[in-house]
Amino acid sequence: MRLAKLAAAAIVLAACLWQPAIAQNPVTPSPKGAKVYFINLKNGDTVTSPFLVQFGLSGMGVAPVGVDTANTGHHHLIIDTKLSPEELKAPIAADAKHVHYGGGQTEATVTLPPGQHTLQLVLGNWSHIPHDPPVMSEAVTITVK
Repeated sequence: MRLAKLAAAAIVLAACLWQPAIAQNPVTPSPKGAKVYFINLKNGDTVTSPFLVQFGLSGMGVAPVGVDTANTGHHHLIIDTKLSPEELKAPIAADAKHVHYGGGQTEATVTLPPGQHTLQLVLGNWSHIPHDPPVMSEAVTITVK
């Protein structure tokens, strides 16, 4: 029990330390011409769930969360929503519509219910904040059978 309390305290402390770092470095510049894109999906595709999504990136490199290296970031898959201009200047939410790949993943198996869905990739910096200007794919609409 004591170990669990210490672990919880460590998580709270890490969260408190993380927030000032984000406030001091709200956005990271992206190099001209950087692009993120879907390798294996295109607008209008029909897929069977679960399905593989491969993330492409050019002009930048991939680095996991917490690694503050110029011209790098990690992928976020935006599902059935869009990021507002305000959301493009803050850490991307983490929920079923905003999926983080903070380990530096370049592909993922995605499970979605049958129907039409929109997908978009957004690259986030070391603290989940989109770059300036944002490095985002075109949104694609797919149908899940």
